Amino acid sequence: MMETQFPMPGRFLEDFKVGDAYRHWPGRTITEADNIQFSLVTMNRHPLHCDSHFASLSEFGRPLINSGLTVAIVLGLTVDDISLNAIANLGWKDITLSAPVFPGDTLYARSEVIEVRESAKRPGQGIVTTRTEAFNQAGTVCMSFTRACLVPTRQNATELRAQRAERS
Repeated sequence: MMETQFPMPGRFLEDFKVGDAYRHWPGRTITEADNIQFSLVTMNRHPLHCDSHFASLSEFGRPLINSGLTVAIVLGLTVDDISLNAIANLGWKDITLSAPVFPGDTLYARSEVIEVRESAKRPGQGIVTTRTEAFNQAGTVCMSFTRACLVPTRQNATELRAQRAERS
């Protein structure tokens, strides 16, 4: 049986340049069910997320999307452009929640590469740092964060893939 080699989509270390910007598409509409399920799974029982009556009496007048879900969705929106080939996420910082997100909102994101450097400890790999902003359907920025991830070079990824294939 002939083994099929699939192309490796996504970016590698050498594909990133400081100043590169990505508009991540498609967006993602967050539903009330998404919010309830995520809140239950993460044991976040804050009534602003899961009690419509309580939320109706708040300054927002309706339920808010759990901010952990917002971070997770926005991060997911960036994967194809930034971390599809990443070996690991190394961290997030400066997470800012600048506007509320409600059930029915559609989130979009854009990212800019702010640093690219080779790893001092891991030859053939490097650290890509990006700044991401998320905005809703009205264009209001609702979140931003900085993320660093460990990304291989194309050659390193190819070599690792070949080593795995030999072992299987």
